[in-house]
Amino acid sequence: MEGALLILILLVVAAIGVAVYASSKASSRRTATSLADAQADARRVIERLGGQVFALSATDGAAKQALADASERYTAASSQMEQATTPRQAQLAKESAMEGLYYVRAARTAMGMDPGPELESLSGQRTAGTVTEDRRIAFEGREIEASPAPSERTPNYYPGGRVAGRPVPAGWYSEPWWKPALVAGAWGVGSALLFSSLFSGMAGVGYGAQGFENGYGEGFQDGLAAGQDGGGFDGGDGGDFGGGDWGGGGDFGGGDFGGFEF
Repeated sequence: MEGALLILILLVVAAIGVAVYASSKASSRRTATSLADAQADARRVIERLGGQVFALSATDGAAKQALADASERYTAASSQMEQATTPRQAQLAKESAMEGLYYVRAARTAMGMDPGPELESLSGQRTAGTVTEDRRIAFEGREIEASPAPSERTPNYYPGGRVAGRPVPAGWYSEPWWKPALVAGAWGVGSALLFSSLFSGMAGVGYGAQGFENGYGEGFQDGLAAGQDGGGFDGGDGGDFGGGDWGGGGDFGGGDFGGFEF
Protein backbone atom coordinates (compact mmCIF):
# COMPACT_ATOMS: atom_id res chain seq x y z
CA MET A 1 0.00 0.00 0.00
CA GLU A 2 2.76 2.39 0.94
CA GLY A 3 4.65 1.51 -2.24
CA ALA A 4 1.62 2.32 -4.40
CA LEU A 5 1.19 5.67 -2.63
CA LEU A 6 4.84 6.50 -3.17
CA ILE A 7 4.55 5.70 -6.88
CA LEU A 8 1.44 7.87 -7.12
CA ILE A 9 3.24 10.78 -5.47
CA LEU A 10 6.19 10.40 -7.82
CA LEU A 11 3.86 10.37 -10.82
CA VAL A 12 2.14 13.57 -9.61
CA VAL A 13 5.50 15.28 -9.06
CA ALA A 14 6.68 14.18 -12.48
CA ALA A 15 3.49 15.44 -14.10
CA ILE A 16 3.90 18.82 -12.40
CA GLY A 17 7.51 18.99 -13.55
CA VAL A 18 6.55 18.22 -17.14
CA ALA A 19 3.81 20.86 -17.04
CA VAL A 20 6.18 23.50 -15.66
CA TYR A 21 8.81 22.64 -18.25
CA ALA A 22 6.28 22.77 -21.10
CA SER A 23 4.95 26.11 -19.85
CA SER A 24 8.48 27.51 -19.64
CA LYS A 25 9.29 26.37 -23.16
CA ALA A 26 6.06 27.85 -24.50
CA SER A 27 6.80 31.14 -22.74
CA SER A 28 10.30 31.19 -24.20
CA ARG A 29 8.92 30.58 -27.68
CA ARG A 30 6.38 33.38 -27.26
CA THR A 31 9.11 35.75 -26.07
CA ALA A 32 11.35 34.81 -28.97
CA THR A 33 8.49 35.31 -31.42
CA SER A 34 7.59 38.68 -29.88
CA LEU A 35 11.22 39.79 -30.05
CA ALA A 36 11.55 38.69 -33.67
CA ASP A 37 8.34 40.51 -34.59
CA ALA A 38 9.42 43.68 -32.76
CA GLN A 39 12.86 43.57 -34.38
CA ALA A 40 11.37 43.12 -37.85
CA ASP A 41 8.98 46.04 -37.27
CA ALA A 42 11.81 48.26 -36.02
CA ARG A 43 14.12 47.35 -38.91
CA ARG A 44 11.40 48.23 -41.39
CA VAL A 45 11.11 51.76 -39.97
CA ILE A 46 14.88 52.19 -39.56
CA GLU A 47 15.51 51.17 -43.17
CA ARG A 48 12.80 53.54 -44.35
CA LEU A 49 14.41 56.37 -42.38
CA GLY A 50 17.86 55.56 -43.72
CA GLY A 51 16.61 55.62 -47.29
CA GLN A 52 15.07 59.07 -46.78
CA VAL A 53 18.10 60.51 -44.98
CA PHE A 54 20.54 59.41 -47.67
CA ALA A 55 18.28 60.34 -50.59
CA LEU A 56 17.42 63.92 -49.58
CA SER A 57 19.66 66.96 -49.98
CA ALA A 58 18.70 70.07 -48.03
CA THR A 59 18.28 73.38 -49.80
CA ASP A 60 17.89 75.77 -46.86
CA GLY A 61 18.76 76.19 -43.20
CA ALA A 62 15.54 74.77 -41.77
CA ALA A 63 15.71 71.70 -44.00
CA LYS A 64 19.39 71.15 -43.18
CA GLN A 65 18.68 71.25 -39.46
CA ALA A 66 15.72 68.88 -39.77
CA LEU A 67 17.77 66.43 -41.85
CA ALA A 68 20.61 66.64 -39.34
CA ASP A 69 18.17 65.71 -36.58
CA ALA A 70 16.75 62.91 -38.74
CA SER A 71 20.28 61.58 -39.30
CA GLU A 72 20.97 61.66 -35.57
CA ARG A 73 17.79 59.64 -34.94
CA TYR A 74 18.85 57.14 -37.58
CA THR A 75 22.20 56.67 -35.87
CA ALA A 76 20.56 56.31 -32.45
CA ALA A 77 17.92 53.85 -33.72
CA SER A 78 20.53 51.73 -35.49
CA SER A 79 22.63 51.55 -32.33
CA GLN A 80 19.62 50.64 -30.22
CA MET A 81 18.65 47.95 -32.70
CA GLU A 82 22.07 46.32 -32.48
CA GLN A 83 21.74 46.08 -28.69
CA ALA A 84 18.05 45.11 -28.52
CA THR A 85 17.52 41.82 -26.69
CA THR A 86 13.91 42.35 -25.60
CA PRO A 87 10.74 43.39 -27.45
CA ARG A 88 10.64 46.66 -25.49
CA GLN A 89 14.18 47.58 -26.52
CA ALA A 90 13.29 46.92 -30.15
CA GLN A 91 10.20 49.10 -29.75
CA LEU A 92 12.36 51.93 -28.42
CA ALA A 93 14.58 51.62 -31.48
CA LYS A 94 11.49 51.90 -33.64
CA GLU A 95 10.33 55.00 -31.73
CA SER A 96 13.68 56.69 -32.34
CA ALA A 97 13.41 55.89 -36.05
CA MET A 98 9.83 57.16 -36.15
CA GLU A 99 10.98 60.45 -34.62
CA GLY A 100 13.51 60.61 -37.44
CA LEU A 101 10.77 60.19 -40.03
CA TYR A 102 8.97 63.17 -38.52
CA TYR A 103 12.12 65.22 -39.02
CA VAL A 104 12.26 64.00 -42.61
CA ARG A 105 8.68 65.20 -43.12
CA ALA A 106 9.68 68.55 -41.63
CA ALA A 107 12.64 68.82 -44.01
CA ARG A 108 10.47 68.00 -47.01
CA THR A 109 7.94 70.61 -45.87
CA ALA A 110 10.69 73.22 -45.47
CA MET A 111 11.80 72.53 -49.06
CA GLY A 112 8.26 72.81 -50.43
CA MET A 113 8.03 69.09 -51.17
CA ASP A 114 5.19 66.67 -50.54
CA PRO A 115 5.76 65.60 -46.91
CA GLY A 116 4.67 62.05 -47.70
CA PRO A 117 2.18 59.76 -45.95
CA GLU A 118 0.99 60.28 -42.40
CA LEU A 119 3.05 58.65 -39.68
CA GLU A 120 2.25 56.78 -36.50
CA SER A 121 1.82 59.06 -33.49
CA LEU A 122 4.79 59.39 -31.18
CA SER A 123 4.55 58.71 -27.48
CA GLY A 124 3.17 61.82 -25.77
CA GLN A 125 2.74 63.68 -29.05
CA ARG A 126 -0.98 64.32 -28.79
CA THR A 127 -0.73 65.45 -25.19
CA ALA A 128 1.94 68.00 -26.06
CA GLY A 129 -0.19 69.96 -28.52
CA THR A 130 0.93 72.03 -31.50
CA VAL A 131 2.18 75.55 -32.14
CA THR A 132 -0.65 77.33 -33.96
CA GLU A 133 0.60 80.92 -34.25
CA ASP A 134 3.80 82.94 -34.43
CA ARG A 135 5.17 84.01 -31.07
CA ARG A 136 8.27 85.97 -30.11
CA ILE A 137 9.37 86.61 -26.55
CA ALA A 138 12.35 88.13 -24.77
CA PHE A 139 13.81 85.67 -22.30
CA GLU A 140 17.00 86.11 -20.28
CA GLY A 141 18.58 88.48 -22.75
CA ARG A 142 17.67 86.71 -25.98
CA GLU A 143 14.67 86.41 -28.27
CA ILE A 144 12.93 83.07 -28.63
CA GLU A 145 10.38 82.44 -31.36
CA ALA A 146 7.85 79.74 -32.09
CA SER A 147 5.95 79.23 -35.33
CA PRO A 148 3.79 76.61 -37.06
CA ALA A 149 5.96 76.99 -40.19
CA PRO A 150 9.70 76.98 -40.92
CA SER A 151 11.55 80.22 -41.64
CA GLU A 152 15.01 81.72 -41.35
CA ARG A 153 14.08 82.80 -37.82
CA THR A 154 12.59 79.43 -36.83
CA PRO A 155 14.75 76.67 -38.36
CA ASN A 156 14.55 74.20 -35.46
CA TYR A 157 11.75 71.65 -35.68
CA TYR A 158 10.32 69.50 -32.90
CA PRO A 159 7.66 66.85 -33.64
CA GLY A 160 5.97 67.15 -30.25
CA GLY A 161 6.22 64.85 -27.27
CA ARG A 162 7.64 64.58 -23.79
CA VAL A 163 11.09 65.71 -22.77
CA ALA A 164 12.19 64.80 -19.24
CA GLY A 165 8.56 64.13 -18.32
CA ARG A 166 7.09 67.39 -19.62
CA PRO A 167 5.19 68.04 -22.86
CA VAL A 168 6.80 70.13 -25.60
CA PRO A 169 4.48 71.21 -28.47
CA ALA A 170 5.19 70.35 -32.08
CA GLY A 171 6.40 73.29 -34.11
CA TRP A 172 9.32 75.32 -35.43
CA TYR A 173 11.53 77.29 -33.05
CA SER A 174 14.33 79.84 -33.17
CA GLU A 175 16.41 77.61 -30.92
CA PRO A 176 16.05 74.08 -29.51
CA TRP A 177 15.19 75.24 -26.01
CA TRP A 178 14.16 71.70 -24.99
CA LYS A 179 17.52 70.06 -25.76
CA PRO A 180 19.30 70.85 -22.48
CA ALA A 181 16.56 68.86 -20.69
CA LEU A 182 16.77 66.11 -23.32
CA VAL A 183 20.49 65.73 -22.65
CA ALA A 184 20.46 66.24 -18.87
CA GLY A 185 17.16 64.44 -18.20
CA ALA A 186 15.90 67.39 -16.13
CA TRP A 187 14.63 70.90 -16.74
CA GLY A 188 16.49 73.96 -15.53
CA VAL A 189 15.27 76.78 -13.36
CA GLY A 190 13.07 79.13 -15.37
CA SER A 191 11.82 76.53 -17.83
CA ALA A 192 8.21 76.94 -16.67
CA LEU A 193 8.47 80.73 -17.06
CA LEU A 194 9.84 80.30 -20.57
CA PHE A 195 7.04 77.91 -21.42
CA SER A 196 4.34 80.16 -19.99
CA SER A 197 5.69 83.24 -21.77
CA LEU A 198 5.97 81.44 -25.10
CA PHE A 199 2.66 79.55 -25.13
CA SER A 200 0.26 81.36 -22.79
CA GLY A 201 -3.21 81.50 -24.36
CA MET A 202 -2.14 79.75 -27.58
CA ALA A 203 -4.81 77.54 -29.13
CA GLY A 204 -3.54 74.01 -29.55
CA VAL A 205 -1.45 74.14 -26.38
CA GLY A 206 -4.05 73.55 -23.71
CA TYR A 207 -1.97 73.89 -20.57
CA GLY A 208 0.05 76.56 -18.80
CA ALA A 209 3.19 76.76 -16.72
CA GLN A 210 1.73 74.71 -13.86
CA GLY A 211 0.61 71.99 -16.24
CA PHE A 212 4.04 72.02 -17.84
CA GLU A 213 5.71 71.67 -14.44
CA ASN A 214 3.45 68.74 -13.55
CA GLY A 215 3.77 67.03 -16.91
CA TYR A 216 0.15 67.59 -17.92
CA GLY A 217 -0.72 67.92 -21.57
CA GLU A 218 -3.59 69.09 -23.69
CA GLY A 219 -6.90 67.46 -22.71
CA PHE A 220 -5.88 66.75 -19.10
CA GLN A 221 -8.64 68.84 -17.54
CA ASP A 222 -11.29 67.28 -19.78
CA GLY A 223 -10.09 63.81 -18.83
CA LEU A 224 -10.04 64.77 -15.15
CA ALA A 225 -13.60 66.07 -15.34
CA ALA A 226 -14.74 62.86 -17.02
CA GLY A 227 -13.17 60.82 -14.23
CA GLN A 228 -14.86 62.95 -11.56
CA ASP A 229 -18.20 62.37 -13.28
CA GLY A 230 -17.75 58.65 -12.78
CA GLY A 231 -16.88 57.82 -16.34
CA GLY A 232 -13.46 56.48 -15.50
CA PHE A 233 -10.23 58.45 -15.76
CA ASP A 234 -8.18 58.06 -18.88
CA GLY A 235 -6.81 61.58 -18.99
CA GLY A 236 -8.21 62.47 -22.39
CA ASP A 237 -5.31 63.23 -24.66
CA GLY A 238 -3.37 64.11 -21.56
CA GLY A 239 -3.54 60.82 -19.73
CA ASP A 240 0.02 59.94 -20.47
CA PHE A 241 2.05 60.76 -17.40
CA GLY A 242 5.05 58.65 -18.36
CA GLY A 243 8.53 59.94 -17.99
CA GLY A 244 9.05 60.29 -21.70
CA ASP A 245 11.44 57.54 -22.69
CA TRP A 246 13.20 58.85 -25.77
CA GLY A 247 15.01 55.70 -26.53
CA GLY A 248 18.49 57.17 -26.30
CA GLY A 249 17.59 60.32 -28.14
CA GLY A 250 21.21 61.17 -28.70
CA ASP A 251 23.99 63.38 -27.46
CA PHE A 252 23.52 66.96 -28.55
CA GLY A 253 26.86 68.18 -27.35
CA GLY A 254 26.65 69.47 -23.82
CA GLY A 255 23.24 71.07 -23.96
CA ASP A 256 24.36 74.62 -23.19
CA PHE A 257 22.02 76.96 -25.02
CA GLY A 258 22.14 79.80 -22.55
CA GLY A 259 19.74 80.57 -19.72
CA PHE A 260 19.60 77.02 -18.45
CA GLU A 261 21.54 75.74 -15.47
CA PHE A 262 21.86 72.13 -14.39
